[in-house]
Amino acid sequence: MKRFALAALYTALTALANPSLADVDAAKAAATGDMKKMVFHDSPKEAGTVDFMTFDEAPLNLSDWQGKWVLVNFWATWCAPCRHEMPMLSQLQSELGGDTFEVVTIATSRNPPAKIEGFFEEIGVTNLPLHRDPQSMLARQMGVLGLPVTVVLNPDGQEVARLTGDADWSGEDAKSLLAALMGGAG
Repeated sequence: MKRFALAALYTALTALANPSLADVDAAKAAATGDMKKMVFHDSPKEAGTVDFMTFDEAPLNLSDWQGKWVLVNFWATWCAPCRHEMPMLSQLQSELGGDTFEVVTIATSRNPPAKIEGFFEEIGVTNLPLHRDPQSMLARQMGVLGLPVTVVLNPDGQEVARLTGDADWSGEDAKSLLAALMGGAG
């Protein structure tokens, strides 16, 4: 009995010492609706390290966002599901974006700057970044095989979950899952 009690105490302390594991379990339990498509990793994975760029071609790296939870969305101007979900990502950024969470959108592949601007103007999105990965180097490094793909990074810059295909990011299903994953931060 004493061994069982010690094992239970050790397990509880381990979960508290590594809250990202406990948060993933809570997020899995909270996955409903479109969020059932979310694939959670058993342990955090290293995110891509290849630079991408701002709209004006200044270099960026996913490590620039360390310290906050980041929802990275890979998309393209020619992608119909991307057009469908982008306004919902915009709404999510409006509601949750801040010091602890941010939506980062990255147009991957050949997306001329004028088309990227036109895409955002047509759908009325003004609060998401116009970042670019024109040669798909980051997307390839991160195993993005189709579009859209949305990756969740923890504050250490590690990938903890991924959703392939479009989803309702503005709905309660997404917000509940993200709140559970972030341990109530937001």
